[in-house]
Amino acid sequence: MKNVDWQNLAHETISGGAHTYSRGDDTYPENAPPVLSRAKGSKVWDTEGNRFLDYGMGLRSVTLGYAEARVANAAFEEILKGNNLTRPSTTEIKAAAALCELNPFIERVKFAKNGSTVTTAAVKLARAFTGRKLIVRCKEHPFFSYDDWFIGSTQMNRGVPEEISSLTLQFNYNDLASITELFSKYPDQIAAIIMEPETSESPKDINGVNFLQSVKESCHKNGALFIADEMITGFRWHIKGACHLYQVEPDLVTYGKGMANGFSVAALGGRKDVMDLGGIHHNGERVFLVSTTHGAEMCGLGAFLKTLEIYQNENVCAHMDHYGKKLKEGMNQLAGVHGVSDYFSVEGKACSPGFVTLDSNKKGCLKFRTLFIQEMIKNNVLMPFIALSASHDDEDLKVTLDAADKALLVYKKALNDGVDNYLEGRPIKPVFRKEN
Repeated sequence: MKNVDWQNLAHETISGGAHTYSRGDDTYPENAPPVLSRAKGSKVWDTEGNRFLDYGMGLRSVTLGYAEARVANAAFEEILKGNNLTRPSTTEIKAAAALCELNPFIERVKFAKNGSTVTTAAVKLARAFTGRKLIVRCKEHPFFSYDDWFIGSTQMNRGVPEEISSLTLQFNYNDLASITELFSKYPDQIAAIIMEPETSESPKDINGVNFLQSVKESCHKNGALFIADEMITGFRWHIKGACHLYQVEPDLVTYGKGMANGFSVAALGGRKDVMDLGGIHHNGERVFLVSTTHGAEMCGLGAFLKTLEIYQNENVCAHMDHYGKKLKEGMNQLAGVHGVSDYFSVEGKACSPGFVTLDSNKKGCLKFRTLFIQEMIKNNVLMPFIALSASHDDEDLKVTLDAADKALLVYKKALNDGVDNYLEGRPIKPVFRKEN
């Protein structure tokens, strides 16, 4: 079957044609490979055998590289043990102990298969612990969960009752006043603040105190919990996560993405007095926390344990940071050579950089973003965003910069002649939009 045949079959059998909206056709240029068949290291292949250097890396979940043999073998060993047992397995206990040992503020753990499950569990725990309803989430951070408490706060909120949507409030990153205002407006009603420690913007010091620490202090002053969503920052910013880097200890923390190199593992961890509300060794009212048949599936947790071991022995985060610095410098230098530095740049943390695409009026523009991705694909580089891995090497860097050189030449022409003259098909669309 050809790519287009697989694509048609996908839409005939899967709502939206993919199981993640950000993998959908509408979030990629029309020349993107519509379906992938396999991957190895930093490369992916479509169904017709075309190879691409990949910077999507399984939506940032693959940090060591695709089909990493040591991780795959560790997972297979767990499968041969039975994979999913009737009582708790030694594998899940080892995995929980390893995560607790990794960060001292993690005293209890619950595993699940995806990040949405554990962020929602954190929200439930916060409400149970505080006896309050309202949740405050960071406005600038794009995604926390597919569950109603978050989706109801977005513009794509069809199907979510207003009664639920109204229970989630928003604050602005690095704006402590916006948090203070909410605690003042809703006294004794806010259960928790949930946020990513860092995305493209770093936490600032406010009156000599790091913003993350200020958020935690504000939470505790007002009787709320501080929840750190480390889905992306965990196992990328540092093996212990961004909270470790910024020396803040959240009450609850969630991990996912790269913790098992593409295997389906997510985790909720935190203070035992909060986490134990979902336990059985107390005399209070019970909280139904995470309880899933496949949450502690042994193959995924075996993959996590092996991934953690590789991180500890090979300093994976340092590699991503070093590669990211060279990539940022190289792409920004090329933007300068082509005279488009005011319109295209690579910014953010070196271990997780992002490219910014502006139009001739220096406004963020999806058409120009589509154009850049389109031109990179023409040169066999799939870069919907920039997710780095231990498998990206110097040869990949050269290929990437060669592709970017050609792409930015077209970008410059589009600034002069109009982007529509170079765009092949419709522009990409954001996931969160009201209409298709």
